[in-house]
Amino acid sequence: MTNTVLSFLFDIRRNSVMLLLCLFFSCKTAQTNAGDGSKKSQDKGLSEKDVVQFKFVFFNANKERILGNYDLAETLFSQALKIDPKSAATMYELANIYSFQNNKNQALFFSKKAALIDSKNIWYQLLYVSCLKENKLFPEVASVYERLIKDYPQNFDFYYELANVYLFLNKTNDAVKVYNRIEEAIGVTEEAAMQKLKVYKNNNNFEKAVEEAKKLIKAYPKEAKFYGILGELYQEKGQNEKALEAYNELIKIDSTNAYVHLSLADYYRTLKQNEKAFQEIKIAFQSKELDIDTKVKILLSYYDITENYPELKTDADELCKIIIAVHPDEAKSFAIYGDFLFRDKKYDLARTQYRKAISLDKEKYALWNQLLVIESELNDFSSMEKESKEAMELFPNQPLPYFFNGIAEYQLKNYAAVVSVLSEGKEFVFENNLLLAQFYASIGDAQNQLTNHPASDAAYEKALEYDPSNVTVLNNYAYFLSLRNADLIKAESMSKKCNDLQPNSGSYQDTYAWILYQMKKYDDAKVWLAKALENGGGTNSTLLEHYGDILYQLGDIDSAFKFWTDAKKWGGSSTLLDKKIAEKKLYE
Repeated sequence: MTNTVLSFLFDIRRNSVMLLLCLFFSCKTAQTNAGDGSKKSQDKGLSEKDVVQFKFVFFNANKERILGNYDLAETLFSQALKIDPKSAATMYELANIYSFQNNKNQALFFSKKAALIDSKNIWYQLLYVSCLKENKLFPEVASVYERLIKDYPQNFDFYYELANVYLFLNKTNDAVKVYNRIEEAIGVTEEAAMQKLKVYKNNNNFEKAVEEAKKLIKAYPKEAKFYGILGELYQEKGQNEKALEAYNELIKIDSTNAYVHLSLADYYRTLKQNEKAFQEIKIAFQSKELDIDTKVKILLSYYDITENYPELKTDADELCKIIIAVHPDEAKSFAIYGDFLFRDKKYDLARTQYRKAISLDKEKYALWNQLLVIESELNDFSSMEKESKEAMELFPNQPLPYFFNGIAEYQLKNYAAVVSVLSEGKEFVFENNLLLAQFYASIGDAQNQLTNHPASDAAYEKALEYDPSNVTVLNNYAYFLSLRNADLIKAESMSKKCNDLQPNSGSYQDTYAWILYQMKKYDDAKVWLAKALENGGGTNSTLLEHYGDILYQLGDIDSAFKFWTDAKKWGGSSTLLDKKIAEKKLYE
């Protein structure tokens, strides 16, 4: 067999497969039109040659569409439309392609033409509706659904769609009429009745809303929620006796229903019978049928309320304990209780709850983050170091566990570990300059402790690059420069800015005074250190010693001696302090 024959046979097999694919994958519309395309084209006055050419081009266009070659398919469908300008199937396929390409105007143009040419084709109408929605032409959408309901009166999806459009257009009366037509045809349905009830409520038509609720109860006498809806309607109108009657009916149907007890809680709350309201909430919380998320939402409302009404904290605490008892396998139970305890500064107890939550769900990052915050409040840096490492392993791309670990290592005086972990962790900080500044600031602190002063300075510079007004960095950087008696002009500038940003801070005023001292501006240094002492520095041994040094430089030896001895009394332990006191002489 020659290569030519083999190639020919291959082409036949390939074209046969493509034909089967087209028949299998083409949409219903294309199938509908493919069978009678020739006849319709002849009716339109196309020559037999044009009919053959049209079918060939249309077939190839569909083939390219199936293969995902949409640009080529568009070109071929456009060619087919030139041969037969009234081909609805071609317009439909073009509209589909343009819709896929998000070309809303062209999709609408061709879908409308297809829908008008063949108004009985449901697929053309549905595509036209979709394109109208994309172009936000909702009055036209309503018109199409009205036509579809006439053609397909048993398809109630079209009724609901039409009603939704009327609601969107704020034509609530028309929407209600459509829901009534549904009810007349198939009886009371929850969806239609509830939509009408909402319309009547929004229009303050209380009687009609009650009528719909009663209708639902009659149609679904075992469905508890409809009694609750009726009770809430009466309650909103202040008809408390009727509301209670509806709730009592609900209890007869389902005495264990947690939601009725929540409704009763609302009922009693409106009557300011708070004790009864709380008892109903407790009953609801004791039910496993009431999902934990609903319970958590209620507790969150207590969280806000107890800020202004602390007397309700006891109730909140009791509900937290109930939720733990009923849902002991849910991390949320322990976490929400932990939040209340944390808010009340009961950090040890809060930590216990969060550790229990994590034991149930280690994959929740928020739980770890809150636990590490609690550890920082407790200053339990050993636990923070251990637990932050666990969090880093579980969430290697989250920066905060690295940060907490770095803080813990710093407090444990593992300065090299601080530099290592924070240098790694800062790579996971994105679009958060303040956090990135904190990473660099802590690296700077650790490098300073390691006496790697160039690295420390570089880290502080990066921190200020990301957060130029970070007073902690401005103060620390300036202070460490002054201790080394290095670049004092820069140190003075940073410390001055720090005090401008946060005045009346004894610690920051002391830094500025010490820099002025290093610059031998003793009178200015005395003024600023006096401010520091007034702002809480009277028991700070470092400030007291600094003030003694300044006074000595100004020639007031006796006063200097007094402040040195005061510094010693308040725990001063600098290497030269004892020598200064013993000899009443300044040593630096």
